[in-house]
Amino acid sequence: QVQLVESGGGLVQPGGSLRLSCAASGSILRLYNMGWYRQAPGKQRDLVATITKSGFTNYSDSVKGRFTISRDNAKNTVYLEMNSLKPEDTAVYYCNVAVTTTDYRGLEVWGQGTLVTVSS
Repeated sequence: QVQLVESGGGLVQPGGSLRLSCAASGSILRLYNMGWYRQAPGKQRDLVATITKSGFTNYSDSVKGRFTISRDNAKNTVYLEMNSLKPEDTAVYYCNVAVTTTDYRGLEVWGQGTLVTVSS
């Protein structure tokens, strides 16, 4: 089994910053792409950013220049630094990882989600 534990969500004013973390643990042989998605009320889950094992990043147009994704491979952890937050960034943010387990299964694992609310 592979577990993802997310942290860092909360309430922030417009223009503020938050940092999300997602730590993977369990029967991990190898982690591949890691990423963040978000789902606003009544909307579909959308990509926010992804990062490969070697550090290549990809961002949605809506967050480019404001959000930064990074990872610590030694800690099996991915981060999302969010700056200049806007009310439209309000959503539940989900961590997603692609992993090979110690018994050689390929899995895509989702975190439980952490709520980010941007409001004055």
